[in-house]
Amino acid sequence: MASSILLADHAWLGRGFADEVALAIEGGVFAAAAAFSDRGERIGRYVVPGVPNLHSHAFQRAMAGLAERRGQSEDSFWTWREVMYAFAGRIGPDELRAIAAQLYVEMLKAGYTHVCEFHYLHHRTDGKPYADPAAMSLALVDAAREAGIGLTLLPTLYMTGGFDGRALGERQRRFGHEVDAYLRLLETLRALESPMLRVGVALHSLRAVPEEAMRVVLENKTVRDGVVHIHIAEQIGEVQDCLAIRKARPVEWLFDHADVDARWCLVHATHLTEEETRRIAESRAVAGLCPTTEANLGDGLFPLKPYLDAGGVIGIGSDSHISVSPVEELRWLEYGQRLVTRHRNVSASATMPSTGETLLAHALAGGAQASGANIGRLDAKHGVAPRADLVVLDDASPLLAGRDVAHAIDTWLFAGNANLVRDVMAGGEWLVRDGRHRDEARIASRYRAVVEALAIAD
Repeated sequence: MASSILLADHAWLGRGFADEVALAIEGGVFAAAAAFSDRGERIGRYVVPGVPNLHSHAFQRAMAGLAERRGQSEDSFWTWREVMYAFAGRIGPDELRAIAAQLYVEMLKAGYTHVCEFHYLHHRTDGKPYADPAAMSLALVDAAREAGIGLTLLPTLYMTGGFDGRALGERQRRFGHEVDAYLRLLETLRALESPMLRVGVALHSLRAVPEEAMRVVLENKTVRDGVVHIHIAEQIGEVQDCLAIRKARPVEWLFDHADVDARWCLVHATHLTEEETRRIAESRAVAGLCPTTEANLGDGLFPLKPYLDAGGVIGIGSDSHISVSPVEELRWLEYGQRLVTRHRNVSASATMPSTGETLLAHALAGGAQASGANIGRLDAKHGVAPRADLVVLDDASPLLAGRDVAHAIDTWLFAGNANLVRDVMAGGEWLVRDGRHRDEARIASRYRAVVEALAIAD
């Protein structure tokens, strides 16, 4: 990759903007700071790091909008899950590749430059592996390369259909692995790692992974240095089942049976006691919050204010991709708290009074931590050069008219619905210019063909 110097009037460094910043890029990473001069390329007024998306089920992008009709019984997460199972049963490697590539283009255009793919769609519909057991995982790797987005692939261990250890149901069979086969898959995928691809571990949930299997996986040498993600305490029913069978709440049980630390990302963690909130915060694990999906599924609201007050780490994800927008995730993360507390600017603090800047800082730091990648910054930290991912906001937009640097992020996150992302770079490559991805027409055409074929099959 060629070296370059990019000039920004205001660039986000750490926890706020700095003026007249020269970003030197070499080999796809941000090199040592350069002097601001006319020798570089002026790229815009407001430049921020690319946002990490810490939780994604890519195939669900193609079913967004298909579960919004009332059923015969009271609808819930559990009835939505049946729709999801039916849809997942029709997707093979080619379909997954096309859907994921379209999703990743949409993410880039929205300002996400890295995604953590919580991937459990492993096998054929009858539960038998493909000729290449990694075929579905490789479809996601190919899609990320095609779109240009950074990827943390999280092959997901899924073994049982409930806390009681029941066998997987017919529509869950393609998700399942035995531990040995799962570890072989991890080893295969780890060999592919690159600056744009990391491989971590996902335990689908406590109800889907027996205690002994969790222990064996976490003690494996290929797992010890990587990130670990898990769905936890998303639904009241899940908490009640865990209490009934394991005699503890999900987060309580996890902390009593695993060394939860900064490598972990606890996705959703919606239903917490004060003690569980404190334990997660003190562990430095990331709470992976997905407000648009959590609202769509009726999950509930995470206890954000007490968690942040305790020093907790958060990041955001688009999960089921009802929405693909860091703006909407962060906006509704704050708005949910306003509705329940009946106060404004809940996330802000005396030391960081801007709500938008507070939320962005959390999303960048927590998302980078959960990704296991050196991202989320425009400047080196501890002498380590981060990957060259950045977003240029459209300072010509009417929404930013009359706004100074102190209000730019708040305006981006809380004013209007126009996408203010103009240009996006990932790994030192310009992928989005003037709001268009370099390959969006071809990728969108293939996506439409695949989704229309799926609809016909229905």
